[in-house]
Amino acid sequence: MIQRFSHILPRLLLVLLSVPCALPVVAGGIAPMHVEGATTIDVTAAKQLFDQGALFVDVRSDQNWVSGRIPDAVHLNNKDGHFTQEALAAEAGVDDPVVIYCNGEKCPRSSEAAKQAIEWGFRNINYFRDGLPAWQNAGYPVE
Repeated sequence: MIQRFSHILPRLLLVLLSVPCALPVVAGGIAPMHVEGATTIDVTAAKQLFDQGALFVDVRSDQNWVSGRIPDAVHLNNKDGHFTQEALAAEAGVDDPVVIYCNGEKCPRSSEAAKQAIEWGFRNINYFRDGLPAWQNAGYPVE
């Protein structure tokens, strides 16, 4: 059977390799550009909020958290039940600036958490879509 289709395998491989974005979309999804009710921020705005003392919420996995994070961020993993209304309210008031981040554009966790926080009534949610990779690439501190 393989011999029968061996003439098209190189072409198929070339097509698959020429579309690298197809695999991440299938594997984990792409984070949306915006979350309704949240302010989408870039790395420069994130650093300004950091310098102003805004709460940063890291919603990544425990393993990612241990490997490095934005200094003083609060870890509320939103895939294991730690990102709750009560947990967020223990860290910030509904009008306090909150920056939610994860592992960048291929990580939809931060968009999901931002949407949830807005549904809970938090009114100053900043969706840092580019997340920790952009923070690190900008040369900002990581602990």
